[in-house]
Amino acid sequence: MITVLDYGKDGVEVVRDPGDISDLLGHEGRLLWVDLSDPTDEDFACIAAEFDLHPLAMEDARKHGQRPKLERYPTHVFVVAYSEKLAEVDLFVGPDWLVTVRGANEDGDRWQIDEARRRFERTRVNGAAVGLLLYTILDELVDGYFRATDIAEDELETLEDRIFGEDVPDEREVQHDLFEIRRRLLHFRRAVVPLRDVINALLRREVPWIDDQTVLLLQDVYDHVLRVIDLVDTQRELMGNAVDAHLAIISNHMNEVMKTMTSWGALLLGSTLIAGIYGMNFEHMPELGWQFGYPMAIGLMVLLTVTGFVAFRRRDWL
Repeated sequence: MITVLDYGKDGVEVVRDPGDISDLLGHEGRLLWVDLSDPTDEDFACIAAEFDLHPLAMEDARKHGQRPKLERYPTHVFVVAYSEKLAEVDLFVGPDWLVTVRGANEDGDRWQIDEARRRFERTRVNGAAVGLLLYTILDELVDGYFRATDIAEDELETLEDRIFGEDVPDEREVQHDLFEIRRRLLHFRRAVVPLRDVINALLRREVPWIDDQTVLLLQDVYDHVLRVIDLVDTQRELMGNAVDAHLAIISNHMNEVMKTMTSWGALLLGSTLIAGIYGMNFEHMPELGWQFGYPMAIGLMVLLTVTGFVAFRRRDWL
């Protein structure tokens, strides 16, 4: 699906026929925003022809799965970024136009442009350059990262409460949740860290259509990206601590079980030794012909068992 928004001096107009795009380019004070959501091969072919997009950039936009980057071509630049849910967003940026290609993540979710569109239309002025639109999209994407880190932090706190709570948690369930959050943080970091280099390239004026006002705005986005990276690194460290704590608790629990089993085995050892001795089939053994031999052996077994039980109980082994 292709949506074409024509921003001119009289406001915004939705262009019905994407084939008219080339006729709208090159007019002073006009900005085109073309959005592709779930595009078909025909949509890609139309956009590539209207804007003369480079084949290598088009190939990356078709396949998705690219790392965040900025590539420069003679007539445009190609930017790859990701949303908070790790849905890929590809941007083709020209002198007076911008194309967004919104891909889906593993769950089929796509980044929604509605908020970015309302924000841009609320803040733009007549003749606003493409830099302001690029800043608005990137800033909306980065703002979503803070929501993702807040969710991860809440999940970490919940897991910590389960790990250190009085009730014994399901070890397999906790371990699964820990490694699931760790996997998501790893993928999220891979999507955020390279974006720092993308913003840095824009700040260095490597894109000729970025004006001074946009550079000032992008500095704020760059600062937000650095903050998100710090938050993700901190959460990854907390995740590692939670994993270590969980493994330590499991190990301590196993030691308690082994200590209890060993104590019961030691209690039975004395009785087993006495029963084994008097169970030997020798004819001449002490107490075999004594009428109190059996009660004495039973009493000795009980005495050893009770003495061992009291000793282990005092040491909190039982």
